[in-house]
Amino acid sequence: MRNTLRGTVLGAALAGAIALSPAALSHFDDKEILQSYRQSWFALVASNFGPMASTVKGEMPWDDARMALWAEQLVQLTSMDVSRGFAPGSEKGTTRAKPGIWDNRADFDSKMADLSEAALALQAAVQGGDRKAVAEQLGATGGTCKACHDEYKSDDYLY
Repeated sequence: MRNTLRGTVLGAALAGAIALSPAALSHFDDKEILQSYRQSWFALVASNFGPMASTVKGEMPWDDARMALWAEQLVQLTSMDVSRGFAPGSEKGTTRAKPGIWDNRADFDSKMADLSEAALALQAAVQGGDRKAVAEQLGATGGTCKACHDEYKSDDYLY
């Protein structure tokens, strides 16, 4: 009796999974996955850069250990190859990425490399402990973000 109940439950679960799989699989669109990947990456960058900016502005108390952690994580993020999130075809759909990214990929990649270099310089400034140097490098790092946003980020979602 016990094996019959187990078989029935497993059979029902399998039948349910098979019945629902087309709906689940139709939800996954390769382009949307890529958009999600890059949007998540940018959110993580902002979640490290933003608190650093708030700290430098005096909106949050200065904490050397937290600044070092945020700088380290920013370096880790900017060393990732996020370019796979900008594969051809992923410019369609719900995105703030302007088509210029795909039309002028070399410039976009160069701007991303600038961000990576600036993040390394920011980490070095944080490790040096000079708050004025940190503030200056934070501004320079933010400038690399702005350079890319000015050219390649739309204020509105594109469809």
